Amino acid sequence: MISSVPPSALLPDDPRALLVGRIFDPAEDGPSVVAVRGAELVDLTAVEPTVSALLERSDLLELVRTATPRKTWPLQEVLEATLEQDPQRPRLLAPVDLQVLKAAGVTFVHSMLERVIEERAAGNRDRAEQIRAELDQVIGGAIGNVRPGSPEAAAVKDVLIREGLWSQYLEVGIGPDPEIFTKAPVLSAVGTGAGIGVLSRSTWNNPEPELALAVTAAGQPVGAMLANDVNLRDFEGRSALLLTEAKDNNASCALGPFIRLFDEHFTLDSARQLDIHLQVHGTDGFELTGASSMSAISRDLIELVQHAWGPHHQYPDGFVLLTGTLFAPTQDRGEPGAGFTHSDGDTVSIATPALGTLVNTVSSSESAPPWTFGIGALMRNLALRGLLTAGQEATV
Repeated sequence: MISSVPPSALLPDDPRALLVGRIFDPAEDGPSVVAVRGAELVDLTAVEPTVSALLERSDLLELVRTATPRKTWPLQEVLEATLEQDPQRPRLLAPVDLQVLKAAGVTFVHSMLERVIEERAAGNRDRAEQIRAELDQVIGGAIGNVRPGSPEAAAVKDVLIREGLWSQYLEVGIGPDPEIFTKAPVLSAVGTGAGIGVLSRSTWNNPEPELALAVTAAGQPVGAMLANDVNLRDFEGRSALLLTEAKDNNASCALGPFIRLFDEHFTLDSARQLDIHLQVHGTDGFELTGASSMSAISRDLIELVQHAWGPHHQYPDGFVLLTGTLFAPTQDRGEPGAGFTHSDGDTVSIATPALGTLVNTVSSSESAPPWTFGIGALMRNLALRGLLTAGQEATV
C-alpha cells in the first residue's frame, strides 16, 4: 500500500486532459480499456478491445469524449484501490497493451556523462566520484550545446579520441545515431501503485524518470505518459552487452498512470517543455529529489521516433517510446562516495502537473509478482468476454 501519495495526485491538474488507460476488472478477470470522464472511469472495451487498437482510430478523440461505455466506475474508488493494490477491486494497470516497449538512451548530456563514468568505473560505484571529477576537469561543459550528428559534434569526437576519452556512450550521445533498444516485452510493464523490480544481485542502481510517447503503427505520436526506466548501473557499467540484464527484468518498466492524448490543450510541443520531478522516500528515512527537463534533451522527440520507426522498422500494433532522462543520481546513500542505490521498500514518485503521478514501491525482481498475463492470456480473456469483434460496434 502506498500512503504517501493522495489518490488525486495521480491525475493531471488540468481538468481538460483526455486520459485513456487500462484497469484490471475482477468481475471479468481481465483488463478493460478505460477513459476518464469527470468523476468516472468509463469502459471503452466494446469500442476497441485493446488500447493499441483504440489509439489507431482516426476518430480517437471523439470516441474518448462521447462513446457509449459498457460500464462505469467511480474514479476515486479505482484510484484508491490502485494505491492499495487491492486485488478485489478494479485498479489501474499500465495504460498500454500490445504496443512494443522501446526506449531511447543517452539523450541528455548529463546522463550521457554518467554513462561514461559507469563504463570507466567498470560498474564499481566506489570509483565513480573520482572519475566524475576527472571527466569534469577535461570535458567540463564543452559538449553541452553540441547538436548530435553535426560537424561540430564530429570535431569534438576527434578531440576526445586524441585525448583517450572516447566512449560508446559519447558515440550515441553526440553521434549521428541515438541508442534505441527494446526495453521490455509486450504486456510486461507495471502500472502506478504496483511494485517495481531491481535485481537482487545489483549493488548500484537507480530510477529513471522519463516521458514516454504512445506512437501509432503509422509512426504518429498520439499521447504521452510517465515512465520509470529502472536501471542497473553496475551491470551496464561492466559491459554494454549486459544492457538487457540491466534494463529488462521482472517489473522493471513502469508506465502510467494514464496516456494523456494530444489535443488542442496538450500537444507534442507541450510535451517538449515538461519538467518531470522525482522523489524517492526510503523506509530508512533517506530522501532523494531530482528532475528531468525535456527542454534539455539533445535530440527532438520526432527525431527519436523516426530512428525507432520508418522504412527500416514497423510496429503493426504501435509502440511506446521512453525518451530518456536528464536525471542520474550522485547523492550518497550511506558511506561517502558510494552514490545512490535503491533499497527494498523505497517509494518512487515521478510526477509532472500535465500528466499526474507515477508512483511505485521497490522490491527485488525475484520477489515481485511474477509476470503471468501475456498475449495469449489476453486474447483468451477477450474471446471469452466476446470482445474480439468490438471494433465494429462503436457508438458515438
